[in-house]
Amino acid sequence: MYLCYIDEAGNGQTLDPARPDAPPVLVVGGFTVHDSHIKQMTWDFLSLKKNFRPQLRRAVHLSEVIHTEIKGSDVRKDIRAGNRDERRAAMLLLDSALAMLERYGARLLARVWVKEEGRAFNETGVYSTSVGSLTETFQAQLLDCHSRGVMILDSRTKSKNAPNVHCVTTRKYRAGGDSLKGVIESPVFGHSDTHTLLQLSDLVVSSLLFPIACHAYLSDVTWNVHCDDAYRPLREQFGERLKKLQFRYQDPVGKWRGGIVVSDRRTAQSSNLMFGSGKPAAVSAVIPAQQVDRGELSST
Repeated sequence: MYLCYIDEAGNGQTLDPARPDAPPVLVVGGFTVHDSHIKQMTWDFLSLKKNFRPQLRRAVHLSEVIHTEIKGSDVRKDIRAGNRDERRAAMLLLDSALAMLERYGARLLARVWVKEEGRAFNETGVYSTSVGSLTETFQAQLLDCHSRGVMILDSRTKSKNAPNVHCVTTRKYRAGGDSLKGVIESPVFGHSDTHTLLQLSDLVVSSLLFPIACHAYLSDVTWNVHCDDAYRPLREQFGERLKKLQFRYQDPVGKWRGGIVVSDRRTAQSSNLMFGSGKPAAVSAVIPAQQVDRGELSST
């Protein structure tokens, strides 16, 4: 069985010079991992937190270590505006987080939405579309592994949570049959202080994918605080590793799908910019087209 942990970075604010701190991208994504690795991966992540937040070494109760989060937004701030030691510590933290994903065979999946300046952004519709797309990628991985799985999404509010999974629920229970058979239940919601690996998902999405997307696709938006050249080292040092961690597959007509998919509404540039290259992305896990039933995928 596989678990898929999903978080988001960004929101529906319009990209506008009047709001220099408005997120210029919305990222919905995370990672999948086999359930046999969950316990050890959790212990390793708690050790990582103690290593990079020394005050946690003095914690009396395990719950304190679990509840205390290293927020991706704080890591980004250290990279963007911290001193030399803070920047170095942030980069070492992210290097360790990626090494953990690599060690346990995790696979990355994400939808990145690059906003257009001055245009309204439908956060609800985009988030729902992202969840549907990520569920398809997860289903493809489960099919490839002859396994089943559950998705755990970082909880927001009930009014935001419910619409984002209806598309999955209806696909599973419609009269025409379940097109997501490997996903045993509609995505469920968890809180990061009770589902520790959601914190790791936050680091991936908020500390890596979000700033890399800002640097790759919006470097000319100099008035926005998130579009900072200080994020260049993230793209240069971690881009290739992110590319190799993707799960990608071919649909029935031979089109590559999955992995980290970018919808660039400004200039329609390739998703490969996330990895610091304009070259075709490497494929770390592949399903031949003939193994995917045509009814199990829709275009994204």
